[in-house]
Amino acid sequence: MVAGSSRQCAERRFPLATGTLAALHFPAAVEGAPRVLALHGWLDNAASFTALANALPELEVLALDLAGHGRSDWRPPAGSYALVDHLPELLEVLDALGWPSCTLLGHSMGAAIACLFAVAAPDRVDRLICIDALGPLSLDEAEAAARLRRALSARREPQPRRRLFARIEDACVQRGELNGLSAESIAPLVERGLAKVADGWIWAADPRLQLPSALPMSEAQVQQLLRALSVPVLVLAADVPDPRLPKLQVHARLDCVPQVQYARLPGGHHLHIAETERTAAEIQCFLASGPG
Repeated sequence: MVAGSSRQCAERRFPLATGTLAALHFPAAVEGAPRVLALHGWLDNAASFTALANALPELEVLALDLAGHGRSDWRPPAGSYALVDHLPELLEVLDALGWPSCTLLGHSMGAAIACLFAVAAPDRVDRLICIDALGPLSLDEAEAAARLRRALSARREPQPRRRLFARIEDACVQRGELNGLSAESIAPLVERGLAKVADGWIWAADPRLQLPSALPMSEAQVQQLLRALSVPVLVLAADVPDPRLPKLQVHARLDCVPQVQYARLPGGHHLHIAETERTAAEIQCFLASGPG
């Protein structure tokens, strides 16, 4: 049983060609339940879905620690954390699970990866649920050269030291304040995201995850990919935008998706933690709505 969880779940490990991915597996209460592969946001981990999985006992949920996050392996020194580099790993995980297809659930960066995977492997995705994101962040084409130079320069700079916490509770308070959440609600995510060292606790995520991407897509490229989505899509947006995140052209992107439902819920960027019951209710309605 995982801390903060009221539903039985198990640790899973997936040895892949690129490294081992860790996950939390929440079995469903009945056989043949819908299967959900959940992908967390940037610098989060699988435990960000603990409360939501507890609220959806009728679903089988496999929440991954994406590479470099949580208890998954870091990429090798020459490895990349570009969004597309996660896609082959998702195929390997689905194959290892024996899941011909599933519903993809993603939050923030995880939603961006889920969108790309649904376009690249449409036969493996039944439905797509995006929490406070729809597609990857885009780049103004006029900024491409400067972004490329900055990305190369950043990769030659020393990595910053990871913050040290004397107690897990201190990390919960710090992360809760950062994300506008209570220390109690964020505790499962924080506990899974820390590594023990001699003097206390540090974040376990690979510091290289904070390097800028070299060549993000343009907005036109993102919207073209969204037009290729062939499955029903649910987008749940936070009522309180995170001021640290770039503003997305949400409505322009929604117009690109052939089959889309959209709802705005109370709360901030981590609305699946802050407003778990409402988020679960929207997901239940979406999954019960039938094909297309």
